[in-house]
Amino acid sequence: MPGSAAAPVVYTFPAVPALQESLANFIVKAQTDAIAKRGRFTIALSGGSLPNNLSPLAEHKDIQWDKWHVFFSDERIVPLDHADSNYAACAKAFLDHVPIKREQIHTIDVSLFTDETKADPTAGPKDADKAEEEAVEIADEYEKQLVGCFAAGNSARYPTFDLILLGMGPDGHTCSLFPGHELLSESSRWVAEVQDSPKPPNRRITLTYPVLNHAFRCAFVAAGEGKQDMLANILDRPEDGLPCSRVRPAAPGLVFWFVDEAAAKKLNYPATEYKWIEDDDMQGSEDAIAAERKKMKAEVDAVVKSHQ
Repeated sequence: MPGSAAAPVVYTFPAVPALQESLANFIVKAQTDAIAKRGRFTIALSGGSLPNNLSPLAEHKDIQWDKWHVFFSDERIVPLDHADSNYAACAKAFLDHVPIKREQIHTIDVSLFTDETKADPTAGPKDADKAEEEAVEIADEYEKQLVGCFAAGNSARYPTFDLILLGMGPDGHTCSLFPGHELLSESSRWVAEVQDSPKPPNRRITLTYPVLNHAFRCAFVAAGEGKQDMLANILDRPEDGLPCSRVRPAAPGLVFWFVDEAAAKKLNYPATEYKWIEDDDMQGSEDAIAAERKKMKAEVDAVVKSHQ
């Protein structure tokens, strides 16, 4: 995927319900585009507040669930029914309520857990070396799932997701990529283990920047007054190098922000009006979507340049 990264596209909505409905429309648009071009839709999901913002998907009539392949941008090393599991949060929000086959949802392999992890997954490990070996094995197995899904139809060095949905932590982290962490400079692995997350639980796996920055689309979701300062830092001062700011897919990839007015209150970065795509417009609309995407990119780049 050659080319330099385009400027982020920021969509601002008056309230969370409008954000959620537009996000669902955006996801269906990405799905329709992907299926028209590649016959399937690959998406990676995050945890935190994101799953609740995806609940409208369960009621959407234009989703081709049989074409979806769902991954997770990061996951905690806990059982899949644990309160800290990103899979569990997404399952509760929408995956358990839609007709998608379980084999199309790619989760960590809990059979690799040690007896200690099974007994108390969030406790500090008694044997650090054994815990590290376990985390590496879990990360490597998840990377193999990515290889199995992407390698056959993609000769590129990294997987190319159709859409990766992301959250923004209070410290500017995304996935399990934290400020100052050594994984910010990871350049070869697709999936890496985290043993020292500053936010509990401290043992996780995460997609790395080489994967995030080869996606066709990455989309952040941030809502609420508590996001104001960090959102302004990330978008108005990207030179600070916070983890969210480093998500910049190479062309033709794009990064989007779906935010509400409460979160955007201190933001100087220019917003773009969201262009709603109606259901009828998405039937066999590969050319229309591609044209709209190209036009939107040109408009956003022009607005950003005028503010520099």
